[in-house]
Amino acid sequence: MKTIADLAAADEGRGLENKRLFIRVDFNVPLDKKTGAITDDARIQEALPTIRFAMEKGARVILASHMGRPKPGKKDGLSLEICGARLAELTDWEVHVPEDCVGDGPKKVIHDLRAGQVCLLENLRFHPEEEANDEGFARQLAELCDAYVDDAFGCVHRAHASVHALPLMVRDRAAGFLLEKELRALSRVVDNPEKPFVAILGGAKVSDKIEVVEALLSKCSVLCIGGAMANTFLAAQGRNMQKSLIESDKLALARTIIEKAAARNVKLVLPVDVKVASSLDATSGQVVMAGAVPEETMALDIGPKTVDLIRAELASAKTVFWNGPMGLFETPAFSDGTLDVARALAAVEGFTVVGGGDSAAAIKLAGAEVAAKIDHISTGGGASLELIEGKRLPGVVALETAS
Repeated sequence: MKTIADLAAADEGRGLENKRLFIRVDFNVPLDKKTGAITDDARIQEALPTIRFAMEKGARVILASHMGRPKPGKKDGLSLEICGARLAELTDWEVHVPEDCVGDGPKKVIHDLRAGQVCLLENLRFHPEEEANDEGFARQLAELCDAYVDDAFGCVHRAHASVHALPLMVRDRAAGFLLEKELRALSRVVDNPEKPFVAILGGAKVSDKIEVVEALLSKCSVLCIGGAMANTFLAAQGRNMQKSLIESDKLALARTIIEKAAARNVKLVLPVDVKVASSLDATSGQVVMAGAVPEETMALDIGPKTVDLIRAELASAKTVFWNGPMGLFETPAFSDGTLDVARALAAVEGFTVVGGGDSAAAIKLAGAEVAAKIDHISTGGGASLELIEGKRLPGVVALETAS
């Protein structure tokens, strides 16, 4: 796969000079529901190295992204103008946001771009053809550019027009620095990870993680399971989890996974204690043994003894992959398990990867000093999981064909 550095190095280092460079970024930032303000600009910040490099090499930069899931005809609150404004604040560049992402408007803006100016196309998903991977829509986007760079790791697992159909229409296509960094880091987990390899999975449902569990069982030395998905495993072992969230139709699957782990000599670590409460709205909880959940209560976090078990496995780990919180971490009363695992991860001397999504949010909640000690925090939860599962990601495939 070519990188943006390869594109720039062509023609004796003038490969991007005055080229119309389409950079697919992920500016799908979280917004405050009341004010509409950006609550976390990390995705914009992560894209800056690639954009700056392109600007320094003399490219006319065209940025493109989606935001949210707009319904047909509904655009309120989902314009990328707010991202353009934040990008301008961060860089002092003049950021132009045309009224659409295709047609004469963006063509004129791109034609008139001067040094220090950037074009940020309007929300790609205002056109349903984007998610449909429509070739006609991709062709309209292709008319805007001479070269293509994908730096939106969080989107490469989606066969959408700007991610898959478009790059196949552009001869000079490559990965940006963020995408290159993500693939390099995750390949250390997927391709012959150094052992002992400890995988930590959390989240709500076993059904959401079946394929990643299957993939990890063939690679890891230890599999630690927490979060609500652990309830199903504990129930499969015969424990009465009372009102806890359980996938009753996945009990047999959980038993099969337990058997597979044993057959493959993978140590399976399940909660030995949990923090329970009577409802999701509770402001405090009680730690009990996993086999003694009181009536009318539900498990909402792992307990301190379980954290100690995970910490003990991490002590000698050479590779660690973590995806999914250990409990209802958004509520302070049930965040201890997740935050303690995050801190334990930060103390690992081996290579550590956090697989995006809620896990990345938990690392941020644990503090900057914890985040700084994690080797790689992915920007794409879904994409990172599909890579771990061994799937071919459409956006990556489209770039590989250019090599």
